[in-house]
Amino acid sequence: MIHVIATIELEPGLRSQFLSAFHDLVPLVHAEKGFIEYGPTIDVDSGLSPQIPLRENVVTVVEKWETIEDLKAHLDAPHMDDYRRRVADIVKGMEIQVLQPA
Repeated sequence: MIHVIATIELEPGLRSQFLSAFHDLVPLVHAEKGFIEYGPTIDVDSGLSPQIPLRENVVTVVEKWETIEDLKAHLDAPHMDDYRRRVADIVKGMEIQVLQPA
């Protein structure tokens, strides 16, 4: 199993619009081979310290896949191309981190 943390920076004020598009995508991803977990998260003020400052224009996607090959197939899926076109003007940048349990 692998874990993926995708940090998506958005244009200011467009997080709700992005999340709407993302939630449309989720059922398609859940049907993919190797899917374990996939969902968007946003920062919450926990009152814990140390915590990074809240990021109003960031969505962090938490994913789990059975294999790296499943993740690669996910990234190449036609519905992912449609999603990327749909959010192209909303997303400023993205970083992914791929991890495995130790």
